[in-house]
Formats: sequence, C-alpha cells, structure tokens
Amino acid sequence: MREAGAIALEFFRHDAPTSARVSHKTCGSPVTEADLRVDRFLHDQLYALAPEIGWLSEESADSSERLEKEALFVVDPIDGTRGFAAGDPCFAVCVALVVGGRPVIGVVRAPALDETFVATAGGGARRNGVDIRVSDRRDLSGARISAPESMAADLRRSGLSFTQQPRLPSLAMRLLRVANGDFDGALSRANAYDWDIAAADLILREAGGALTDFSGRAPLYNRAEPKHPALAAGPPGLQADLIRAAKEGAAMARPKRAAQGM
Repeated sequence: MREAGAIALEFFRHDAPTSARVSHKTCGSPVTEADLRVDRFLHDQLYALAPEIGWLSEESADSSERLEKEALFVVDPIDGTRGFAAGDPCFAVCVALVVGGRPVIGVVRAPALDETFVATAGGGARRNGVDIRVSDRRDLSGARISAPESMAADLRRSGLSFTQQPRLPSLAMRLLRVANGDFDGALSRANAYDWDIAAADLILREAGGALTDFSGRAPLYNRAEPKHPALAAGPPGLQADLIRAAKEGAAMARPKRAAQGM
C-alpha cells in the first residue's frame, strides 16, 4: 500500500491542482492519471498474489464474473479524487478483501497524511501500528458529527445540537475519523459504492463501531449493483440515536419540500 500511495503522491500538490491529467467519466466524476496508475499497480500486485480472487475497482471495467467468486478484492485507487485533484491531502488508497459478502481484511493508506489504517476480522484495528477505538461518548447532544449539509440540516431540524465536523472529500477517511475517535459519528448520502466503504467498514467495526443503513442493516458487498443507501457510522448506541435524529428531521422536512414542489 505504501507503494500505491507513493504513486499517487507523485502527482499530488498540496493546496494546488494536481500535475496529473484529469478527465471526466460519463457520470461527470473526475478521474486522474494517478487513479489509473494506482489501479493498474494494485491489480497487477494483487492478481500475482491471488489470481483466483475476484476484482472490483472504481477504475476498472466491472464484470459479472465477480458474482461467481466467494472472495473479492474491492479497491478504490484514490478515494476523494476531487480533493486530490485540488490539493486536499485527505484522500486515500483503499483495499478490502471481501468473503461471503463482508470484508475480512481492510487497508486504507492516506499517503499525504502518512496514515495507514489496517484491520482483520476479529483482529482489531490499528492506525500506524497503534490500536484505535471509537469514541466512548454516550450522549448525542454536543457530539462531533460529519455529514453532508442536507443531512446536517435534518439533524438540526430534529432539535439536535451538535458540533458539525468537516465533510472530508474521502468518505473512507470520514468513516476512519469515527473509527479513531476524532469524530463521534458520521452520515453518508445514498449511492456510496462498495469501493468507497468496504475497507473502512471493517476498520470501523474492529474499532468498536458500526456502519449500517437507516434500518440498521450492515452493508453487503459483491452484489450485482454495488451501491448502498444512506449510511450512519458511530459507536453502536450513539449511531442508533444518530439514525433516529436523521430520520426524524427528514420526516419533518417532507411537508415543506412537498409544498415547495407545488
């Protein structure tokens, strides 16, 4: 992972546009020369290590063949490409090994921050070799929460008073700030992909936290459609309260939004 991160750093410029060529996908999302080079490097390295394991990456063509695999590498060569391209150091290289629909190994390398997060199922979670743990906060009021502005507005609408944290360009790093206790909780809008969350999901869980949809279900990976609904992350008790507040605020907003649409 350090080698993959070093490739990304070749093109990274702090607080300045990347030196990499930038193009855009059909959906409008940016992709850089660095994304593609890291993707190729990781594919070659992991395929040489375990050619029998399936592959799913943001920057590789998807194939239904992966659905026949019990084990799958799930890769995001650069999570937070927009931030990376603009010179924000909060981007990450993410790799997870998924078996039977759930991650069993997760590694996230944030090269510009010199941070490496690692977890194995049942083996705990570490940042730069040191064990990490989610916040022990039990009261959602005053909690440090990272969320998109629309979801933060729902929380405020529910009456919750909280300390809003930055919405980091990398969703994986947003979840990992919960895993290491810097944030008490985080929300994510619908349509995160497997590669955005799989590695961080395991690291968060092994740090004592939870990542679920608003019905309390943990994400399942390697499905035909690798997208997920809105998600909440945090220590289990606090996370459940966070979901309730988000749902309550969204419900309160519906009549107003419906009236505006008339």
